[in-house]
Amino acid sequence: MRVRPAAVAGMFYPHDAGELTATVSGLLQQASADLKSDTASPKALIVPHAGYIYSGLTAAFAYATISSAHIKRVVLFGPAHRVPFTGLSLPDCDIFSTPLGSVRLDQAGMQTALTLPQVSLNAYAHAQEHSLEVQLPFLQLLLDDFELVPLCVGVTEPGQVADVMRLLWGDEETLLLISSDLSHYHNYAQARAIDGQSIDALLAKKHDLSHDQACGATAINALQLIADEKQLRPLLLDYRNSGDTAGDKDRVVGYASIGYY
Repeated sequence: MRVRPAAVAGMFYPHDAGELTATVSGLLQQASADLKSDTASPKALIVPHAGYIYSGLTAAFAYATISSAHIKRVVLFGPAHRVPFTGLSLPDCDIFSTPLGSVRLDQAGMQTALTLPQVSLNAYAHAQEHSLEVQLPFLQLLLDDFELVPLCVGVTEPGQVADVMRLLWGDEETLLLISSDLSHYHNYAQARAIDGQSIDALLAKKHDLSHDQACGATAINALQLIADEKQLRPLLLDYRNSGDTAGDKDRVVGYASIGYY
């Protein structure tokens, strides 16, 4: 078995399995208590990917909505932060590992994605990428048995990503997950204004978000295209920024969780 080991455990989230379980469980309990009781399980989610002390609670609001869902496959899109490349990349391995154990990759789904010319294998793009890895402990605690298709998004157009989403759309047992933060390094008031405009645009089903508004804008815009085609309804689940959690208010990063129903 070829394994991609955890790269950011101990930095973005706890390295110890017991501490990690307690942290994620606590975040999910807090979010579940504040979430509307009639919130259904979505087909797709936008979830932030900063360290858990910053964006973990906002992420938990997204994941709390799938706590009773029967999801068997997660198709995960996250922006490339470390390795530049064109198109979308899949890892050349069988398993992603975290302190909570192994996540099996959906090899059949990956082979299907590789039939598209914009998708290729690129182990280097995945080796240190945090935008995908930080989502896994939440999924591991919530889902009994699932497989993952992890796609790292490089320089490409939203239409190219949307083609991958259409190909791997699946049924109610497939969840599409878009990993993205919002604005970066503005002061608190500016960040709230920029993020508010971005969220309003997403809820209005616009698909022209810039990378200054969201680091995962390419995949977000792709999902917006699909949502329009399939008449999905976006719903804001939570918004806050690092100034609300563990950071100062002079230089903040914005986070939102949005479900698509």
